[in-house]
Amino acid sequence: MDNLFDSNEAKKCKSSLDLRVYTSNLLGASDELVLHGGGNTSLKGNIDGVDVLYVKGSGWNLADIKAEGFAPVRLDVLQEMAKLEHLSDAQMVARQKEAMLNSSAPNPSVEAILHAIIPFKFVNHTHADAVVTISNSVRGKEIIKELYPNFLIVDYVMPGFELAHKVYEITQDIDWNEIEGIVLHHHGIFTFDDDAQKSYNKMIDAVSKAEQFLDQNAAVEIVHKYTHSDCDIMRVVKTMSEYKGDEVHIAINQTPLAVFYAAQPNLREFASRGVLTPEHIIRTKRVPLIMEDTDLIGGIERYIEAYKEYFNKYATDEVMLNPAPNYMIIKNLAVVSFGRSKAEAKIVHDIVEHTMLAVLRADKLGGYQSISEKKSFTMEYWDLEQAKLKKL
Repeated sequence: MDNLFDSNEAKKCKSSLDLRVYTSNLLGASDELVLHGGGNTSLKGNIDGVDVLYVKGSGWNLADIKAEGFAPVRLDVLQEMAKLEHLSDAQMVARQKEAMLNSSAPNPSVEAILHAIIPFKFVNHTHADAVVTISNSVRGKEIIKELYPNFLIVDYVMPGFELAHKVYEITQDIDWNEIEGIVLHHHGIFTFDDDAQKSYNKMIDAVSKAEQFLDQNAAVEIVHKYTHSDCDIMRVVKTMSEYKGDEVHIAINQTPLAVFYAAQPNLREFASRGVLTPEHIIRTKRVPLIMEDTDLIGGIERYIEAYKEYFNKYATDEVMLNPAPNYMIIKNLAVVSFGRSKAEAKIVHDIVEHTMLAVLRADKLGGYQSISEKKSFTMEYWDLEQAKLKKL
């Protein structure tokens, strides 16, 4: 992974917050680190004698975030919140907003509490493809432990308060100076330092280590065989719009990777093993529509019926989202992503593009495995993620 840090550009930064913006933009410049609003960064500073955490605002993209995209929150309030045994999402959001020193700033990231308890000035969190690919493999825990012996490694728990409280508990007797970073299984990676460049370098170095491991142990040979098809794309758009109840835009992926992925044996089982990182589920749903014949309406109806069963299995008081698929894979031909706009369809397209390569590589390490169906549902219907999606 290329290190994009430019000392000449960094010298133009007049404050620590400027450096935070600069290095956040560098992280956001790589799709292999974050996609479309993913990841978050923070800076610990001081405003008029009050210690604060400047944390990425919910809904902002690291690639183009500016100083106003960081929410200044009282550091002591966030740190005390981590110690609580229980804290509802509503309580967390309310307390974070009360602790903000600028009421016009965006809502703090759901990971603000975790950023607050990491005792370093600059903290980075990404959903690096290479790291999550390895942790989403059958041998993930074993490999991650070998690659990152000096990292804190945390099993998957829900982001937000639950994750922050768990990290708080397991680090009570740990010397943070001996920890090089944090890997969250099925989720992502944290790096940190009191120096902006070092914190950024640590992320690049850690992800590069995972990339090198994959290059050596999970190389994928893409065999591209073009298949002619009479697929009526306009019919797909019209039909999906009817089921979505709104005009649908599409993004068609017929890259060698997409066609190779669509040609895999036992495609339905192969391509229905869950998302690469949990926050993707609000964009893609847990699984795609698999089309292995020309019965489009029948395929959509069966997908919707399966989605309703999935919803009813885990729902308590949630209101079901539109049950129609957010993307489909046409056997031997293409991957088609749907959205209410061209931009939204492109976001789904990009997420699926990264997921496909990760699945193929994880299978080289013994098999791909995402979080459980139940945990996927919890994430898909998490109020804080749905609120972020609406804002976006």
